Amino acid sequence: MHVLLINGSPHEKGCTFTALSEVSGQLNKHGIDTEILWIGNRPIRGCIDCRSCWGKGQCVFTDDLVNECIQKIQEADGVVIGSPVYFGGITGTLKCLLDRVFYDSKRLFSYKPAAAVVTCRRGGAGSAFEQLNKYFMISSMPVVSSQYWNSVHGDKPDEVKADLEGMQTLRLVGDNMAYLLNCRQAAQSQGIEPFPREVRVKTSFYKA
Repeated sequence: MHVLLINGSPHEKGCTFTALSEVSGQLNKHGIDTEILWIGNRPIRGCIDCRSCWGKGQCVFTDDLVNECIQKIQEADGVVIGSPVYFGGITGTLKCLLDRVFYDSKRLFSYKPAAAVVTCRRGGAGSAFEQLNKYFMISSMPVVSSQYWNSVHGDKPDEVKADLEGMQTLRLVGDNMAYLLNCRQAAQSQGIEPFPREVRVKTSFYKA
């Protein structure tokens, strides 16, 4: 089994990498292969709602990481997305990437366990954590929880490592992710699959 961890920080080896590495290490202990994908520190354009991606599972813009990220999530058994807190939310570059990744392709990620991880110096972790989870919860992706919200505190990697409760929380994310992946694999071996979906109903609240 394979889990993709996405580092949404502009710093390749900073606090978010440190947090994701703790989750990754715990997954490795359970025999699960991992990859940490850094989104880089160059601009990624936001979604322009052109709807050219509909039914195709890929973005019309091909000059950045978005389509590679879509492919990697499809191939993975689970996904962890990490971000530092910027003004109470995730980084702008990560939001641009995720808006485009999930716009049409969220239908391709159904039932893959997913976890959010956030790092902050002091505050804003809760709102950034909620922002990440909304991508999963609109995509029928089981959300992996822990003993506390999946966050750590620190302004530098060494400070993150010193947050013992936070690091333990992240290790439990790895444990719980591994458990869900094993449960899913066991279910599939017994022929247990998700129930057929109803045709989606979309309600318009506009009244003439």
